[in-house]
Amino acid sequence: MPTKGLVERLSEGEGVIIAEGYLFEFERRGLLKAGSFVPEVVLEFPERVLDLHEEFVHAGSDVVQAFTYYGHREKMRLIGKEHLLEKLNIDALKIARRVADRTGTLMAGNICNTTVYQKDNQELVEQTEAMFKEQIQWAEGNGADFIIAETFLDYGEAELALECIKKYGNGLPALVNLTPPAAETTFDGKPIDVACKMLEDKGAAVVGLNCSRGPSTIIPLIKKVREMCKGPIACLPVPYRTTPEQPIMQTLVDPDTNKMAFPENLPAFQCSRYQIREFAKQCKEIGVEVVGLCCGNASHYMREVAEVYGRKPPASKYSTDMSLHFMYGNKAHFSKHYTQSYLKTFISNTKRGESN
Repeated sequence: MPTKGLVERLSEGEGVIIAEGYLFEFERRGLLKAGSFVPEVVLEFPERVLDLHEEFVHAGSDVVQAFTYYGHREKMRLIGKEHLLEKLNIDALKIARRVADRTGTLMAGNICNTTVYQKDNQELVEQTEAMFKEQIQWAEGNGADFIIAETFLDYGEAELALECIKKYGNGLPALVNLTPPAAETTFDGKPIDVACKMLEDKGAAVVGLNCSRGPSTIIPLIKKVREMCKGPIACLPVPYRTTPEQPIMQTLVDPDTNKMAFPENLPAFQCSRYQIREFAKQCKEIGVEVVGLCCGNASHYMREVAEVYGRKPPASKYSTDMSLHFMYGNKAHFSKHYTQSYLKTFISNTKRGESN
């Protein structure tokens, strides 16, 4: 059966779950370099990219997002592989389309902050547009159902991305996400909620926030976006324990070293599954229609989000059931020898070597 599109799903009141976080996950697996964060894994280990797409869908993602994030001309130039730009993008899109077709999910093309944009430099604005144009046209030509434009710190670059999707995307819907810095304004001085409303008014199908902030520090902002915007909104934080004092992952300080945790020591700040579940519940209560997680995401987190949003993905077959545990379980067929005596001994503070 044909897959319903993004706009159709949202207009019918369905939530849409999106798994992001490919950069950090492949870095964790030793297949991508932190620092440059270029998705060379698409070229070097394409089968691993396909596997992670399938893993995220298995966990509940409704969208297969082509791994073209930071796969743009400037990043490829940085590592001396600009000549492989088109191949990387086309291969990533074909892998994503293959998984989406096989699983009945949506496939999204992806563009992001270019790292060259400067609003007062016309030459760089034109360079930015050219970078957006080629990635959008490759995505449209290779079967993308919509385009995700994301991690914009400047409202002006986000607006330009939206304009380019409308201009070069042949009618594809645009989901445009800003990345909130430590301050609650874009780099070019617009309040985050106001900037989202402006993007909505300019024709984005969905607007919202992704990356940098963890669940606890993104929720207050997404509430403001919900109050400001009338249409569908998106929220995809990083799964790290940010705080009001350290509101974004780039400000987290490792207490053991007193050094910046980003990016190598961020796992020390990883959220629990319970915190991700609570985040998803809050998003549902707020009225967030498009929900997911960004850098640091993993499939067990996605399952939590999916289940809160009323889904039962294949991964739910393996959701935790501690009643089946030999020591902590409560089934009648477990021996009390394990469930009572052994448990009491196991968790006691008895000194090593002391008789039990």
